[in-house]
Amino acid sequence: MITQLRFSALMAGAALSLAACATPPSGTNAQDIANYEAAVASIGCTLITEPDYLAVGIQTGLSREQLLGLTQYQLAARRAESLPEGGIKLTTGVCA
Repeated sequence: MITQLRFSALMAGAALSLAACATPPSGTNAQDIANYEAAVASIGCTLITEPDYLAVGIQTGLSREQLLGLTQYQLAARRAESLPEGGIKLTTGVCA
């Protein structure tokens, strides 16, 4: 139990550190981020399954690698949260 609490505290600290230095992946820009957020919002604000990623990729024109990078950026910037069943949910804008 204590080990789990220490691990949870360590992970929370790491998340805060990442949020402080979150930067979009190289090769993406502000418009890509806006397109990503709009596309994720259009499918219900969550990215869980492969069809979700395909739909967002088609709407944005971004590669799978770029989508994954933007998803990690959103998590690090605390603009999204991990879901217990896997995947993420955006937590800002129309998805708040």
